[in-house]
Amino acid sequence: MNGKTKLTNVAYALAAAALFGASTPLAKRLIPTVEPMLLAGLLYLGSGLGLNVWRLLSRREANDSGEARLALREAPRLVGAILCGGVLGPVLLMLGLAHTPASIASLLLNLEGVFTALLAWFVFKENFDRRIALGMALITAGAASLSWLGRPEVGVPWGVLAIVGACLAWALDNNLTRNVSTADPVQIAILKGLCAGAVNTALAMAFGAKLPPVGTLVAIGIIGLFGYGVSLVLFVLALRHLGTARTGAYFALAPFVGAVISVLFLSEQMTIGLVIAGLLMAIGVWLHLTERHEHPHHHEPLEHEHLHIHDEHHQHAHLASDPPGEPHSHPHRHQELEHSHPHYPDIHHRHSH
Repeated sequence: MNGKTKLTNVAYALAAAALFGASTPLAKRLIPTVEPMLLAGLLYLGSGLGLNVWRLLSRREANDSGEARLALREAPRLVGAILCGGVLGPVLLMLGLAHTPASIASLLLNLEGVFTALLAWFVFKENFDRRIALGMALITAGAASLSWLGRPEVGVPWGVLAIVGACLAWALDNNLTRNVSTADPVQIAILKGLCAGAVNTALAMAFGAKLPPVGTLVAIGIIGLFGYGVSLVLFVLALRHLGTARTGAYFALAPFVGAVISVLFLSEQMTIGLVIAGLLMAIGVWLHLTERHEHPHHHEPLEHEHLHIHDEHHQHAHLASDPPGEPHSHPHRHQELEHSHPHYPDIHHRHSH
């Protein structure tokens, strides 16, 4: 991966973080008027419907961009990702926001990156080194400092526990989504938005929730489209090229965006705990941003389909039926190869170390 390509993929992750981070305090403002489970469902419906409308208005078919369609064998992973990240995660977050200041909630969301990395490293066997581990340790310390330096609460901190549970659900979602990241990210986001949104909205209505006024519905739809839909599309693109743990680390900037918005626009107090947490997390993210990983590595033969150009990893013959031009998508086979260059645990570099 050259420097320009790396910056492009990092930009995808950072843009995804900014959009999602902004959605957290904005969603909190709607909680007093919208039941949390219903709000979670409407946010995802807004993302799915909004992306679908954009696709129709721009007259784009599912494969017009050259992206590969989702394969049937990928369905179990996508269903698991939708259930964890689209159903359980948003509901827990909305419940947590109802009992936690938005600035604290925004910074606690850094735990999603930590859980994502731990699962990627120890369950899904993604490589990491001391620099990456130290970065995650600093992010964790930043989140912990919120408890040490914040105002003590009496009783069980259900709001905080709900947000931690949401982070774990999204961490599972991230690792499962990585395995389908070769497919069209817009298609993935539409399916997740419509399925998760329909389930959460139906459950909320069954428990007696009432739809808010039209103006509020429009606001929720816009927040969902950008904070959940566009953000997810960019996140999947970053997952494809950077791997799960590193994308999760860049995505850890999302809480900083949420915290800044909470302080500037929601009149929440800037505390010493918030400042220390932010500094620790910023150093942790910087360690990830400045990583360089290079060593001789071996590529096993591999056959798959995804959007690609003819770089050093894509030197294959074409059939007459394959699409012309680049980038393009078609089933192709990678021959056995051994070489050395800077790389990340992307879809072509999931080798052991």
